[in-house]
Amino acid sequence: MTSTIAPPRTLPSRPHRAMSAGAARLGALLALVLATMAPAAADVLRSVEVLREGGCGGRQPAAPALHHVASLDRVAEHWSWGRSLEQAAAQVDYAGDVASGLHVRTSPAASPAVLLKVLAGDGCRTLADRALAEIGVWQHAGDTWLVLARPRSLPRRYQAPILAGRVLELVNEARSRGTRCGTHVFGPAPPVSASPTLDGVALGHADDMAVHGYFEHQDLAGHSPADRVRASGYREKLVGENIAYGPKSAEEVVQGWLDSPGHCENIMDPRFAEMGIAFASGRAGRHGLYWVQLLAAPRA
Repeated sequence: MTSTIAPPRTLPSRPHRAMSAGAARLGALLALVLATMAPAAADVLRSVEVLREGGCGGRQPAAPALHHVASLDRVAEHWSWGRSLEQAAAQVDYAGDVASGLHVRTSPAASPAVLLKVLAGDGCRTLADRALAEIGVWQHAGDTWLVLARPRSLPRRYQAPILAGRVLELVNEARSRGTRCGTHVFGPAPPVSASPTLDGVALGHADDMAVHGYFEHQDLAGHSPADRVRASGYREKLVGENIAYGPKSAEEVVQGWLDSPGHCENIMDPRFAEMGIAFASGRAGRHGLYWVQLLAAPRA
């Protein structure tokens, strides 16, 4: 996907692991579930986690836990009504790749141990697939529908803290070594620190651009980056904003900004001490990521 980077804004303030004893391990984990859980949808998620962690009793490599996604719960509900998985996913407008589903039946009063035994049967190979990353669950009486999905090509919102940390790391690496921004050579600059307040302001603007399909520093209400920062209660002396549309990773977006002289100057400006970063997925046919980076010098 082609990346798009808007002109920067800098504004001054105004006042495997395999199991050697698989059966024993599975039995111990089953006992743990039985002791700690009450029959509920949470049992399904915990049972799947146990089976993935144990590689279906050592029959497969261990797999990381799945991320529970509420929209996949709705896909599972629509599937329970008799629709195909594809129809259910389309009805809910789930944007990921629904890979498989599993329908199991127990008595309505079945214990977590019974549920785990049922899930550990023929369907366990599907549940333990390492290519899967997300899960949704729907239950009615003794029936349970599980929908499993592969990771999307774009990062999800729950991955935001990881991406934000990586952007901060890359920005501070560039500042620590110094770099050339077009014809302007910058020497090393002090690191910037993460600001939860600036993260929130950045997320608000990223979401607004994603929802309304525009790409500008000034929002639809006419507010500048400095206006939005000030409205959050943040006391600033100087505000800079970089935005981008398209990059799918922290590395791609930071490199794109560093390759653009004006954006690079924002990143390298030694006056900035704090940073916020956020992204949002585009809608209405624009499925790339909108990125917003805020850099600020707080008042003393």
